[in-house]
Amino acid sequence: MKYLLGLILTFFITLNFTSLAKTDSEDIIAIINIDYVIQNSNIGKKFLSNIKSQDQKNLDNLKNKNIFLQELESSIKKKKNIISSEAYDKEVLEFKKKFQEFSNEKNQIVREFNDFKQKELENLFKIINPIINDYMEQNSVKILFDSKNIFMSANELNLTEAILKKINDELN
Repeated sequence: MKYLLGLILTFFITLNFTSLAKTDSEDIIAIINIDYVIQNSNIGKKFLSNIKSQDQKNLDNLKNKNIFLQELESSIKKKKNIISSEAYDKEVLEFKKKFQEFSNEKNQIVREFNDFKQKELENLFKIINPIINDYMEQNSVKILFDSKNIFMSANELNLTEAILKKINDELN
């Protein structure tokens, strides 16, 4: 009797674990190359263009100031043997102050650009995350990993192109 009861209990436990395993296997895990989606979606291209434009503007500004400082340094070096040592030292000191100001301004521009870039990407993700979330719900995807953090996976788990198409379709 105990043997039969143990056999029945084992049968029901195995059946229960099998049904649990089946429902877990229905949950879909997929991957996406989010960098590819950002670089190739219409909205991503617009945001990246804004970031690149701001970066180029900053680089041009810094380049012009750097050229000015190089010319000033060259001018001071040419005057070394012509002007008095006190006047030369005064000009060198002024140059050092201007160079320090340039260095501080450069660091400030870099910080501001990084903040700008971060905010632009956050705004982009605020726009595309609901679309990705909607796609996941419609296709019963429970977990979506970024492909750069995945060593290897089956190609059919890659939803990059499908999500890219959905983003472009919904945001046009």
